[in-house]
Amino acid sequence: MKSFFWENLRIALTELWGHKTRTILTGTGIVIGIIAVSLMSTLISGVDGLFENSMKFLGRGNLYVEKWPWFGDEDWWTLRNRPPIELEMAEDILERSEYAMVVASERGRSADLSYKEYSSEGIFIHGVTANYPEVSTVDVEYGRFFTESEDRTGAPVILLGSDVAKALFPLEDPIDKMIYAGPTRFRVIGVLAEMGKFLGSFSQDTQVIIPLVSFSKIFEGPWGMRRITVKVPEIYVEDAKEELRGVVRVLRGQKPGEKDNFAINQQESFRQTYQGIKMAIGGTGLVITALSLLVGGIGIANIMFVSVKERTREIGVRKALGATSRQIQGQFLIEAMVITAAGGLVGLIISTLASFGINKFLFPANMSFGVAFMAIALSAGVGLFAGLAPARKGAKLDPIEALRYE
Repeated sequence: MKSFFWENLRIALTELWGHKTRTILTGTGIVIGIIAVSLMSTLISGVDGLFENSMKFLGRGNLYVEKWPWFGDEDWWTLRNRPPIELEMAEDILERSEYAMVVASERGRSADLSYKEYSSEGIFIHGVTANYPEVSTVDVEYGRFFTESEDRTGAPVILLGSDVAKALFPLEDPIDKMIYAGPTRFRVIGVLAEMGKFLGSFSQDTQVIIPLVSFSKIFEGPWGMRRITVKVPEIYVEDAKEELRGVVRVLRGQKPGEKDNFAINQQESFRQTYQGIKMAIGGTGLVITALSLLVGGIGIANIMFVSVKERTREIGVRKALGATSRQIQGQFLIEAMVITAAGGLVGLIISTLASFGINKFLFPANMSFGVAFMAIALSAGVGLFAGLAPARKGAKLDPIEALRYE
């Protein structure tokens, strides 16, 4: 059995090497299909990791009371005419809600920062209350966060995102230095730990944080981001959301039957949208893969039929010398599987190189052993099915008729 396999493998490799161009062209469809399936799996795995890291920033147990919903198809003009979120509601929410553990108020808008000859434009100024670290993942790398006293009095203190700190202070320690944020001078009291990009686009390291009262003094008016973040137990998020909706409706004086003039956003909104996009991308990838492998399989079957016809006399000779139908069938099956396995291997090498590039320049994305094994197994399986009919045809040839074939 062992010698039978190696003998057929030797014959298959000799035949394929003798028709190199035909073999390469035949295997191209398999190469494309394996690139599609392995690279798509790698990309989805990488995007999953990127998504989960981004979701940590939002917090699974956080609810966000805002004017605008993160997703939805509501009329833009209706949303635009909603009254702004009154941040003063934060204390009442904490009092009235049974689920609220921490309630923090936030405001935000962009402004320019400068220090001596250095400047950073369009930096997101984040005005928050002193309890903001309790509802977020921000971590102070060095220095400190501002106190409740500094928050209450609107002290001119500021914490810099890691990218902002590098831009304004490339050669010196920023702590206790005075910088300008808009028209106002602030004393740097801390630098935030690196947080990376949110969903691969918005960098969380290009923001600065100041006390909410300081923000309100400098940037008056209702514009910019305004929201209340409510931290609740993760296991009761949906119940807490319904309770919070009722509390906010009462605080905003809404009558029964009126539509909410606010939104309660949560991480789950991103998850549902992401899953829909992921399924669409994955489905498209599977269709492309299936079509590529189908075309590749048809091409291999066609070439194998041609090969059987070309080698009819050879089959007759082998049968006359004692080769069984099973051995003839095995010879052509192995030949088809060698073509597809080689195509799968080439596709896998290309996908691996591409994943290195993605990992280096876009986001973490490494091809797993499971994906590699699946790619090789899939390509060999296509060869098995594509070569089955031609192999059976060759195995059923009558040796006398085959020897007469010209």
